[in-house]
Amino acid sequence: MAFLIRTIDFTATGREIVRDRVAEQASLTIGRAAENDIHLPDLAVEQRHVRIDTRADGTLSVEALGTLGFGLDGRVVTEGVIDPRTGGEIALGAARLAVARESDGSTSITIRQVVAEEGKTDALRGFALASVLPSKRAMSWVFSSAILLLLLAIPVTSHLLRTPAKPDPTGKTPGTVLLDSAWSSGELSSKHHTLADNCESCHVAAFESVQDETCVSCHKDIGEHAARPRLAKGSPPLSPGDALQWRIGESLGKEGPLGCVACHSEHEGPVRTQAGSEAFCGDCHEKLDTRLTDTDLANAHDFGKAHPQLRPIYYASFGAAGPVRAAPGTRPIERSGLKFPHDVHMSRTGGAARMAVSLGQYGKPLDCKDCHVLTPDRMSFREVKMEDACEGCHSLVSGRTAVGGFSKLRHGDVKDLAEDLARISSGPRPRVAAGPARQRPGQIGSASPYRADFGRPVRAYIGLSNALGPGGVCTECHLPTRGPTGQADLVPVNLPDRFLTSSFFNHEAHTKQKCSDCHAAETSKAASDLLMPDLKSCRTCHLGASAVKTAKIVPSDCAMCHAYHLPAGQWSAKGAPPHYKPPPPPPTSESAAAKLAKARP
Repeated sequence: MAFLIRTIDFTATGREIVRDRVAEQASLTIGRAAENDIHLPDLAVEQRHVRIDTRADGTLSVEALGTLGFGLDGRVVTEGVIDPRTGGEIALGAARLAVARESDGSTSITIRQVVAEEGKTDALRGFALASVLPSKRAMSWVFSSAILLLLLAIPVTSHLLRTPAKPDPTGKTPGTVLLDSAWSSGELSSKHHTLADNCESCHVAAFESVQDETCVSCHKDIGEHAARPRLAKGSPPLSPGDALQWRIGESLGKEGPLGCVACHSEHEGPVRTQAGSEAFCGDCHEKLDTRLTDTDLANAHDFGKAHPQLRPIYYASFGAAGPVRAAPGTRPIERSGLKFPHDVHMSRTGGAARMAVSLGQYGKPLDCKDCHVLTPDRMSFREVKMEDACEGCHSLVSGRTAVGGFSKLRHGDVKDLAEDLARISSGPRPRVAAGPARQRPGQIGSASPYRADFGRPVRAYIGLSNALGPGGVCTECHLPTRGPTGQADLVPVNLPDRFLTSSFFNHEAHTKQKCSDCHAAETSKAASDLLMPDLKSCRTCHLGASAVKTAKIVPSDCAMCHAYHLPAGQWSAKGAPPHYKPPPPPPTSESAAAKLAKARP
């Protein structure tokens, strides 16, 4: 028996396409699988859904092959019989298969896809707004004109007729260009979000990149990393492609590769400006000596592999006007003017330890924190005050006062010491013993009490020369010297506020380590030892930015210790790490020794 299979499809314009084919067989299978005689690519149809067989009486037997049934003349069944002479319709998913007898006696199966909600569109078309609105082309021109007017004509006109707005970092000054926010390519950063309504604070000229002059007008405390000509000479050469891009950018008013916007891009969302990567610093410093042949900076790239030895500053001679930086590969000898053996004070069993245990303010052997207290910025330590840190053991008590207290020598100035010693020598001498006052022999009619001092005279016992001379009370800690006129004096104490002035180091972040892990105070026998750690001790924990973080290893990039915009390398309150606290005002460049030299006659 022959089946005429007719498929009816429609083009996008609604034109009907009819395809016929003849199947000379007595049975047909219908389903989603491609090997079926009638293939229906519909997910609602099973792989092998229905089989049609020809019966002896000329009728067709239709049977479901899977678990799903099929529609037969409006009813859902799993099997049924169709007489081609009267016709029938099989429903499978969105397909409708009409079975009929052709004039030549063959059986035809016409396949047509049913459109969902067919007929409703025409019924509702009369109620749609499209029937009364302008055409799409007209609406496009209207919207295009509105965009040109609102987003181009009005902002440009108001910019040309505006009163220039002054830069205002507080964001309180409103902008004078209307609808300028429509030109924004994104939200501003967290630091600049207050300027969102005042675009001309940064964009002074229309269609021109932000200039360095505008940035510096607000960021007055930002310094250059180095002089611009030196920066340009020390920077690595640009690739041909980058050089071409910069030439095009500079022709359109953009600053060169050393400009602010070359590194600090805006309109990237409310995020914090990130510090430069290790590569950003290493691009210049990795082979810096090949471009700046006169620099005294050593090449640096990766802290764990390619970083020069630390070079602290220190006073190399007694009474020097200023500190010097340690030369590479040398062992500095510090001339601070002090005689201070750290090992004696750090010993857990020596005399200093026993003294500290007996004192209530310590109660145990001395530790580093008993004398060294962090500054508010956590980068250095406060000046060690003799009255606070030393006098518990090194007493300056000189006698008792008339009201029952104690008098003591003032510390810090030789003139004050001389006045205190003179006061002790000229003061009233104590009564030798209690009881009736004795008359001085040979003194007639005198009622004054007899007083005497059976010890050595006070001036000879603790005179100024003895106090400042070898073996005196002052030379226990200080070095004796002679003044300009030959009088006894002490070498002034000179210690820098910070030993590493070109980097940031937070002591508070290292509280889990003992001080002796980095500073060899427990074995230092002389005050001339500069107890600064070397690079090797830092690398026990800190390696380069590419290092794998572990419980001990900390990946450390350049920005962890160094600042770019500050030539001295010290962090400011702005742009510093979260744990940074601003330092006190910097001291004058004149040393303590120079000041005392001017004050003394």
